[in-house]
Amino acid sequence: MSDATERPPEPPVTEVPVTEIDPDAWERACAEDLAAERARQTAEEPGSVADEFLKLADALADKVAQAPIAGAAVQGAVQQLIEQAKAAVEPVIERNPDVFEHLASAGTELLAAYRAAVTGQERRWTQGSESGTKGGGEESESSSSEHIDLD
Repeated sequence: MSDATERPPEPPVTEVPVTEIDPDAWERACAEDLAAERARQTAEEPGSVADEFLKLADALADKVAQAPIAGAAVQGAVQQLIEQAKAAVEPVIERNPDVFEHLASAGTELLAAYRAAVTGQERRWTQGSESGTKGGGEESESSSSEHIDLD
């Protein structure tokens, strides 16, 4: 092998005699691949709101356990609060698993209503300030230099 482009010899190919051909092998392989892909996708999907809430509580408890905050008493109190919240929520989740989905939907609707109200009020404030001042140099009551930023 003095030449850089020369390849080592390939091992001899031995043919394995096929005694039986399985006509369903391809179908089974495809079904197995499809099942594995579905399992992978299901594992990646977020859980229900209740499951996500419990994961959040667990993550908070872990962070509090690791964080050097104001002292052992404060850390113990925060962990106890988290455990009490989980203990109160878990029976509700078991009896009524859809409760958190409904609460999340209601919260989303309330937030949308709040944003609509604030956006409308902000529009009125900014339109009032564009007109500037009243005739005698006084600022109009509807104008304001306040800006509400929701994001």
